[in-house]
Amino acid sequence: MRRFHIAIGVADIAASVEDYTQRLGQEPVLVIAGEYALWRTDRLNLSIRYAPAAPGELRHLGWEDPQAETLSIEHDVNGLVWERFSAHDQAAEIAAIWPASNYKPDF
Repeated sequence: MRRFHIAIGVADIAASVEDYTQRLGQEPVLVIAGEYALWRTDRLNLSIRYAPAAPGELRHLGWEDPQAETLSIEHDVNGLVWERFSAHDQAAEIAAIWPASNYKPDF
C-alpha cells in the first residue's frame, strides 16, 4: 500500500512531536531529539526536520511505495519536489544522516 508523504520544516522538534502526535492520534515511529521525527500511519508518512529558518515550510511531497525500486525525485509543474521511495530507502537515508538512530521500520 502506498502512503502519501509530507515533509515539513519545523523550529521546535519537541513541540511539533507533541502537536502532530495529537493530530495524528499516534506516536511517531522515530524521534531524533532536536533533529527529526517520522510518523507512519496506514495512509500517511509524515516527517519533520529541524529548520529554524523555515518553520512550517513544505520541504517536499511524495509517496512511500513498496513498488519503488529506488528513490526518485521529480518536480511538478509548480516546482514542488515529489519523491517516490520505499520504506527501505527512507530507512537507509535516516541511517546515513543519523547512524545512532538504529531505525528499523516494521516492513
